[in-house]
Formats: sequence, C-alpha cells, structure tokens
Amino acid sequence: MQNNVSIIIPAFNEEKNIQPLTKKILKNLKKFEFEIIFVDDNSNDESKSILLSLSKKYKFFNPILRKKQRDLTQSCFDGIEKSKYQNILIMDADLQHNPKYIPKMIKKFNKKIDVIIGARKLILGKNKGLSETRRYASIILIYLFQVFKIKTVDPMSGFFMFKKKIYVKNKSRFFGKGFKILADILINSKSKLITKDIYIDFDRRYKDKSKMNFKILFILIQFYITSLLKKLLI
Repeated sequence: MQNNVSIIIPAFNEEKNIQPLTKKILKNLKKFEFEIIFVDDNSNDESKSILLSLSKKYKFFNPILRKKQRDLTQSCFDGIEKSKYQNILIMDADLQHNPKYIPKMIKKFNKKIDVIIGARKLILGKNKGLSETRRYASIILIYLFQVFKIKTVDPMSGFFMFKKKIYVKNKSRFFGKGFKILADILINSKSKLITKDIYIDFDRRYKDKSKMNFKILFILIQFYITSLLKKLLI
C-alpha cells in the first residue's frame, strides 16, 4: 500500500481551528505524500477566507466551499469525489482527532484491510474530549448498532481511513446524510468490510463548541431505522 492519503476534513465555522490543525498535520506527515481537503459547509465566520489563503500557500491544500444544504456526510462525499489518492482519511476539524495517529493508521493499512478506525476508549472512560453524557450516549448507540454485527468497538468514530473504491462501488447504497458516515459505510456497503481498530485519545475541542443537537440526533435515529429495515428485508 502506497504511503499517500487524501485527508478529508468537513468543517463548519471552524475559523479558530483550521490553521492549528493544518500545522499539526504538516508536523506529523513529513514522510508521507498527502493532500488536505477541508470541505467548508457554508460557514458564516472567516473560515472561507482562511481556507483560500492557505490554498495559495500550499499546493497540497485543496479546499471545497459548499453552498448546498449543510450536512457532514455530504461534505465528506464531496471531498472524496475531488480526492486524487486511493487512500481516504476522514477526520474532524476541531482538533479532537490528533494527527499524530495518522502515520500509524497509514502504516497499519494494507491490502487485507478495508477500514482503519481511530477508536475512542469509551468503555474505559478515558476520553477527556467527551462529557460523561456524550460518553454514555455513544456507548448506548454502539450497543444498538451491534445488531448489524459491525466488527469495531467504535462505529460512531469520525476518525478513520478507508479505500476510495469502497465509496465508488457503494455510493448509491449509502444513507448519505447526518454525522455518522463511518457507520453508513460499514453497514450499507454491499460486501462485508474488514476493519482494524487503533485506540486513540479523544482530545478536547480546541476552540468553539460541539455542533451536536436534536436535529442531528433525529437524523441518526432515522438512519438507524432505515438501515435496520433494509437489513430485515434482505
């Protein structure tokens, strides 16, 4: 497996986090070939001007400025469509996913593995970036998703690496909206995917607040029910 990767970072109002995250990626990926695709989801802060400035500074920096309805999964899909490498890495823009784990994920990735997952230590309770409420909510969601027999301890993770061909082959099958793109890929891909977990420390948000709300929760429930019905009908 070649040591190259397209890093897709969905972002909404992350003006305070874009440059610090970019610097951390540069620091940790000096030995690898990569591109960074921030996908701005129609932010109303200074994110767009920061992204355009960085795109002039770095050849590997290829942002997308969306003007469509805001949606993290669709932002990721737009980034994947534009990506030039066959290895895709998805991560959050808020620095809760530390780029120091990316080299390890790349090195562990091989022809026998479809998805490498940066798994949070939810059961162990060692997640300084999660409140107890969010930790328990994640555990409950993971328990509910066990019905799909997903082979990972954290199907709710937003930090993972996979082969672009999985998206190309299955994009018409995906639920395609909401915040849990990993679960969508694992559940709705036609073939059973081979996964590998790498435990990570889930950091606190660097700046600003989490964007989790009831609308996102409703879409997640809708995704769960739709996927469950599809499974029962097959």
